[in-house]
Amino acid sequence: MPFVKERFTVPQKMPAFLFIMRTFGFSQGQAQRVLAKGRLLINGESVFNTAHTTIEGEVEIVYFKPASQGNKPLFHNQDFMVFEKFSGVLVHPNTMSTPYSLLDEIRTIGGDSANAVHRIDMETSGLLLASKHKKAETFLKGSFESKTIKKSYLAWVDGKLKESFSSHERIKINTDYSQSKHKVFISTEGKVSHTDFIPLEYDEVMDATLVACYPHTGRTHQIRVHLFHVKHPILGDPIYGTSFKAANDYLEDTLSAEERLIAMGASRLMLHAQSLSFRLGSNFHLESRTDFSRMRHLICAKEKRIFNKE
Repeated sequence: MPFVKERFTVPQKMPAFLFIMRTFGFSQGQAQRVLAKGRLLINGESVFNTAHTTIEGEVEIVYFKPASQGNKPLFHNQDFMVFEKFSGVLVHPNTMSTPYSLLDEIRTIGGDSANAVHRIDMETSGLLLASKHKKAETFLKGSFESKTIKKSYLAWVDGKLKESFSSHERIKINTDYSQSKHKVFISTEGKVSHTDFIPLEYDEVMDATLVACYPHTGRTHQIRVHLFHVKHPILGDPIYGTSFKAANDYLEDTLSAEERLIAMGASRLMLHAQSLSFRLGSNFHLESRTDFSRMRHLICAKEKRIFNKE
């Protein structure tokens, strides 16, 4: 379990943040975040930080203790790491009871100051960039914001996509899930978005096309909603291209594996983060070593799958 509760004895009265800094080797900012989240407990009760908070005697601290599963970085140096994330793995724990996330590997390799500098969806596989220290984290996050980091993805989509195209459809956040479980949708009121798509291979037996995707903006679910909009949803997408009921059952974790395969077209979201290009001291270009084109065996036979493309 990544988050653990451990008992400590504070030998003499001292500021709470100072004890946490000395015990874990944290910066003052990191120590104060532990306190702000209520992770210091005395007699089972959270103690929140103030300028005058002091502690002495028995205390408990809840903290993230990484537990590696042996997923080594594809590449790393003194500043950053690039991992191959597997489909189904979270980048960060979404609750304190999350059993495993890629943060376990990031912190095992890079220590307590290491962090992912971007996110990819849980079911998306492929390259994930993480920093080893705060200076690199600030620089790389800023590079994503300024769009100087270039990414490419591969996707298996429903049907035959014949020609390359670009989507500039604006994307708006959905605020009403009563009629649709889509997190975002196409709207003239949305934010500017741009993705280029190039079909690479068509599998006639599966009626599926392998597509290279080049996002130039970083909107939520951008690739997924742009492909859904042109009626070539990504196979296995549990939200876009399926019915309201199937999406709701998926989100409620009541959808069986067989139902998911038929309703969504694959056993997982068939989207893969293929490459990253950026500059940090030197120019770097990294490609996934996963042969995503061979993952077509995860796709449901075309005569069995059901799609809602409206």
